[in-house]
Amino acid sequence: MPADSKREVGRRIATIRHARRMTQTDLARTAYLSLATIKAIERGARAPSDGSLESIAAALGVDPGRLITGDTITLSRIRMAMPAISASIAAYDIPMSPPRRTLSELHAAADEAVNWRLAAQYTRIAKHAPTLLDDALRSLHHTTGPDQRHAARLLVGIARAADAVAYKYGHHDLSARLIELMRWAARHAEDPLVDASTAYVRTETFFAAHAYAPGLLALEQAIDASSSPTGPEGQAVLGALHMRAAVIAGRAQDADAADTHLTEARRLGDAVPEDEYHGTAFGPDSVRIHEVSVAVSLGSDHVGRALDVASEWTPPGDLPAERQSSFWIELARAQLWAGLTDDAWESLQVARLVAPQHTRGHPWARETAATLRRLRRADAEELTAFAEWIGAV
Repeated sequence: MPADSKREVGRRIATIRHARRMTQTDLARTAYLSLATIKAIERGARAPSDGSLESIAAALGVDPGRLITGDTITLSRIRMAMPAISASIAAYDIPMSPPRRTLSELHAAADEAVNWRLAAQYTRIAKHAPTLLDDALRSLHHTTGPDQRHAARLLVGIARAADAVAYKYGHHDLSARLIELMRWAARHAEDPLVDASTAYVRTETFFAAHAYAPGLLALEQAIDASSSPTGPEGQAVLGALHMRAAVIAGRAQDADAADTHLTEARRLGDAVPEDEYHGTAFGPDSVRIHEVSVAVSLGSDHVGRALDVASEWTPPGDLPAERQSSFWIELARAQLWAGLTDDAWESLQVARLVAPQHTRGHPWARETAATLRRLRRADAEELTAFAEWIGAV
């Protein structure tokens, strides 16, 4: 059992259960546990085993990391999964045995993995990614024509989910290999939208290497290749590329390029609904979040831009949890630079509530927590606990 008290874990479970409008009987039935076990866990009389915790989390539709704050479930299991993910893609270009799932079964599993990524449920991705990647590769190698193109698109989505875990938990070499797998699979998909989505993700390799100018060039080449999109899906993909280009331009300290790409992203964002999705959520709300990200990327001199956005708008609850969490983490950084330490601390707590695993793996959240701990005296005990949880001490 992690460092949380049994009572704290039980309280979190009960709170989320109430939010889902589930009774204890509903939860017990869905989690395949006895009603007496659920009651004992919620009142803090019993600590859930790892297996019980996973069952309860699955029944509530959250990651186990939402229920606990310790290392046992999240970090250790993700670390253990990395070699298996690496092995599953080692021979990606060599045909292996026939697939074990039909394409429709693989499609359903791939959709589930994408939903886990959007909800920042990384332990679930890590657990299932090796098998999913293996099945998708088998399907691609043992199909032809439209079925092969379909399998290639599914492989791109699954590899991206696995990459989200590898990149966010610092396994950048594996992340780069997964991105190369995506680029290879995209050629088999023969779909310009898949190519553009893959170019969006490839930017991670430039972020990891701090190679911001080449990364901006690569994105601008992808934007040129995606010119004149037709329909909301194409506009959303192009808009997402502009959002990403604005952020990496900010990291490169190229304010003019950042503003140019943000302007294009706003224009395209106004033309599509917020729930338009093709690998990356895009719409007016997503653009606003990236405005904050660009301001923070440009540095402390631009902090006012981030605070202006936050003064009149916060992310709606139906946006992907990972994207909401990013907003609060980046806003916390801006608030810290502006001397608003109480506000920065509150923003970090919101980020953790929305997507604990994403927050814990974000270097800016870690840096902000460490700085706040040095500066603050109020709430010292709670802040220290947070800093220990995120690895800032």
